[in-house]
Amino acid sequence: MPELPEVETVRRGLAPHFEGRCIERVTLRRDGLRFPFPEGMGQVLTGRRVLDVGRRAKFLLFQLEDDPVLIAHLGMSGRFRVFGGDRPPLDKHDHVVFELSDGCQVRYNDPRRFGFMDLVADGQASAHPMLASLGPEPVFPALTGTQLAKRLAGRQGPIKSALLDQGVIAGVGNIYACEALFDAGISPRRKGRTVAGRRAERLAGAIGDVLEAAIDAGGSSLRDHRQPSGEWGYFQHAFKVYGREGETCPRCGSGRPIKRIVQSGRSTFFCSACQR
Repeated sequence: MPELPEVETVRRGLAPHFEGRCIERVTLRRDGLRFPFPEGMGQVLTGRRVLDVGRRAKFLLFQLEDDPVLIAHLGMSGRFRVFGGDRPPLDKHDHVVFELSDGCQVRYNDPRRFGFMDLVADGQASAHPMLASLGPEPVFPALTGTQLAKRLAGRQGPIKSALLDQGVIAGVGNIYACEALFDAGISPRRKGRTVAGRRAERLAGAIGDVLEAAIDAGGSSLRDHRQPSGEWGYFQHAFKVYGREGETCPRCGSGRPIKRIVQSGRSTFFCSACQR
C-alpha cells in the first residue's frame, strides 16, 4: 500500500494540473471501487474549479469551489496518470477519467480496486470516518519528540506496531517504520512506552528525515507506485534495512546480518547489534 511519501509525491504531481483548473467532464467507468461512488459524483464534480490539492496522511483531498471536497485513497494498487495531447487507449483498469480545462486528461487506474473516492462538504473532511481518528502528521510540520512520547505513553506493544497504528502517527507504513527505527538505533521489539526523552527525539527526527528523503526521491516503487508523470519512485535504492535480510548492517560493522521477523503480520527488518 502506498505510504505517505508516495501519496505526497502523487499530490505534488497532480497539483499543477488540477489547481485553478475546471473539471470539464468526469467519466465513471464502473459503479465504484472499494465502495460505491457517491450518487451523482460525476455531475457534482463537472464544471467545478479545483482550488487546492491537499493531503491528510495517505488520503488526497481535492478542494473544489462552492463547497465539496473529493477524498481519494489509492488502496493497494491505485494510481493517477496525467496525459497531454498524445493519449494511449483507455486501459480496462482506468476507472475514473477527468477532463481538465487545460486540455489534460487524468486517469485513475486501480487493478485491485481497493482504493475509494468520496465527497464531503467543505469543513467536514476531518470528520470523515476514514480521517476522524488519524494521529498527527509526521512532516509538514515536523513531529517533535515530546509529541511522539505523549502518543506512545502507556503503549505495551512493540514500537514498530505502534508506528503502524494510524491513530498514533498518520501516514507511516511498514517500509518507513523499519527505516526510521534503524536510523534512530531503536529495536523494533522495544515497548512503545519506553520510547521517551532523547530516544523519542531521535525517533521523531528519524521519521521526518526518512519521509522527506523518500518524498524527494519520488517515493518507493516496489510494485505498483508510479508518479503521475509515469516515472517510478527511486527511494527503494536507498533502503538501509528494508528487504535486506541477510546482508551486513551498513552502520555498525559488527558483521551481523540484517534480520527479518514478523510483527502484526508484517515483515520487520533490523540490525540486532545496533538497534536497542
